[in-house]
Amino acid sequence: MQVSVLGVPSPAVTPTNLLFNIVAGPGALLRYRKAGRLGGTLTRLLLAGTVPGVIVGAVIRVFDLPGGQVFRLLVAILLLPLGVCLCARTLRPAGPGPAAMPTTRATTALALAVGVVGGIYGIGGGSLLGPVLVGRGVPVAQVAPTALASTFVTSLVAASTYALLALGTTGDVAPDWLLGLACGLGGLLGGYLGAHLQPRLPETALRLLLGALAAGVGVLYATQALL
Repeated sequence: MQVSVLGVPSPAVTPTNLLFNIVAGPGALLRYRKAGRLGGTLTRLLLAGTVPGVIVGAVIRVFDLPGGQVFRLLVAILLLPLGVCLCARTLRPAGPGPAAMPTTRATTALALAVGVVGGIYGIGGGSLLGPVLVGRGVPVAQVAPTALASTFVTSLVAASTYALLALGTTGDVAPDWLLGLACGLGGLLGGYLGAHLQPRLPETALRLLLGALAAGVGVLYATQALL
């Protein structure tokens, strides 16, 4: 939305979206905390990887990938296969047993890679970690608060990194503060409502919705990047 509709320049769109994450996140996190579903080992593993990764990603974004075209192509490459695989796994008849849960080392390595991508993309990593973890058999009820907590903390670190980079870099590196705050206030209310509704929605529908959204965005940006 920020790139295609609101016209935020690149790479300023990345810290602007991180600002959105920071403002929007506490609503859902507060709801999950009240329900006693916040924290745990998985959250700590994700933060151990995403926090250092997002700093690396921010540096790459500013100095090596400042253009909008490469940004769109990267989004497409990441989200399209994730969305398709998640929908396919959800619609496929159940096998003899549940999907293998990711190991501790694999989870941290995944979080590190996603942190780098999140620093480039401006997502904090949650929208990538969510489909991957759900696809590996982790329930949506566990993934949702964990991914949100990871996104919030990682976005704080990444936004601080971008603010420091903007001091010594020319170009559109600083966030669009008004837009980020305005979108974040809407996200704050929406996140609280979503966290309230999530336990009442069927797991299959949530998986299909997440997969369809990821694949749809991937197709959109693949088309725009290649035209």
